[in-house]
Amino acid sequence: MSLFYAYRAATRLLGPALNLYLTRRKNRGKEDAGRIGERFGHPGAARPKGHLVWIHGASVGESLSALPVIDEIRRLYPSASILVTTGTVTSATMMHARLPKGVIHQFVPIDRQVCVARFLHHWKPDVALWLESDFWPNLLTKAKKAGVSLALLNGRISGKSFKGYSRYPSFIRPVISAFDLILTQSTDETTRFESLGATSVQAVGNLKFAAPPLPVDAGELAKLQKQIGHRPVWLASSTFKGEEHIAGDVHKKLAKDHSGVLTIIVPRHPDRADDIEADLVAQGLQVSRRSLGHDITPGTDVYLADTMGELGLFYRIAPIVFMGKTLSAGGGQNPLEPARLNCAILHGPDMSNFAAISTEMLANGACRPVTDADDLVRQVAALLRDPDSAGKIAKAALDYANSKAEVLDRTLDALRPLLAQKGIKEDRDA
Repeated sequence: MSLFYAYRAATRLLGPALNLYLTRRKNRGKEDAGRIGERFGHPGAARPKGHLVWIHGASVGESLSALPVIDEIRRLYPSASILVTTGTVTSATMMHARLPKGVIHQFVPIDRQVCVARFLHHWKPDVALWLESDFWPNLLTKAKKAGVSLALLNGRISGKSFKGYSRYPSFIRPVISAFDLILTQSTDETTRFESLGATSVQAVGNLKFAAPPLPVDAGELAKLQKQIGHRPVWLASSTFKGEEHIAGDVHKKLAKDHSGVLTIIVPRHPDRADDIEADLVAQGLQVSRRSLGHDITPGTDVYLADTMGELGLFYRIAPIVFMGKTLSAGGGQNPLEPARLNCAILHGPDMSNFAAISTEMLANGACRPVTDADDLVRQVAALLRDPDSAGKIAKAALDYANSKAEVLDRTLDALRPLLAQKGIKEDRDA
């Protein structure tokens, strides 16, 4: 038995265990209790009449990359309805706030054949557009068997994943072969997909370049700017465990030479906020928490922004941004988001999740690397002392972020034949 069919058998036999796993996630707030049925393939909405385009992004990053594609499909193919699926509560919350009216959101079903069959029987999508690398074998191969045309957008496979997949070709080939079209971020990604058995692959670029600036509530922006006044500000963004402590230590060292400095911390997982606050207070810092409605007062050392979906607010406030998940944890977060909002960007040694982007940004003077916590202190202090240098980095970052927006046009051009094969007609006047 090949590994692919072993996986399929395991998901069937382990059904009760998967159900228990989802129940535990629901009890921990990791699943939406009111919509848990969607994870078992039970629909949470009626299927619209006519053609349906299904777009799937695993989590927040993939979902954000899908937004410009959704807008273009609605503009070019107004007769088609759109279904968006995601797998996390945070992405669902973000989609609820940012999806255009009329676009349906559902949680993606777990990868059991019975759940997948239930989902496909109800929604009957004509075309499925998959984002990046969320490869669920049952879901993809059953969709293909049901006659759904599948395209992978912004396709990527990390070096580590490629090595793993290469060891088990009998598992990955049926999954990769389910896609009628694969559009990758780079020629390196194209080579990897072709090595794994893909036959129709094109490198069109990274859809993250097509994303609009993160949104902001203008009233909240004005309120916080008034509270901060002329204090020097820096931001530690999307931090992981350990990086908040580092940010607190950086603050104490900066405060010796930069009177009134304000540190803003946006943790990647706000559910850790109690522990983060306790650690910062133990460092002798005065903390104000956004989720509790605290104002930024003259005595606030650290503003803990423990909410979701507000990075657009804080990138507009802080001229200097350190990207989290690059010091105590690795991989990095999307640097194009602060780049679009006039930020001077710093990051730690590990930006492997955005390797090509960070390498090009470094070459263009659009960001600066830091080696460790002490170097972070030095670099933030230097930029606070020299706003002109910070402004030059921010300008280079903005220019870079705007340099490849044509990726959206290339993506839609590549999708046209696939949509046309399904009888989804384009509005030529759009």
